[in-house]
Amino acid sequence: MAESIEEKIQSYRTAPFDARFPNTNQTRNCFQNYLDFHRCNKALSDRDQDVAPCEYYQRVYKSLCPTGWVGKWDEQIENGSFPGKI
Repeated sequence: MAESIEEKIQSYRTAPFDARFPNTNQTRNCFQNYLDFHRCNKALSDRDQDVAPCEYYQRVYKSLCPTGWVGKWDEQIENGSFPGKI
């Protein structure tokens, strides 16, 4: 029987291979998943839908990104100076 998306998210351990980022340097993969999480959260929140599917992106970026970067990006979002498009 196929696993549901919730079961896959719960059993997730580390970032899976992403063909968009085939090289060993995963900096861009980290940043893209951070953006995807915030975009997903924003889009689903605006429609008053459950944001649970966005947890996948959060788990991936938390697995790949140094906590210092994430903290800095979170501060930049709060201050309105984040360079990415969310």
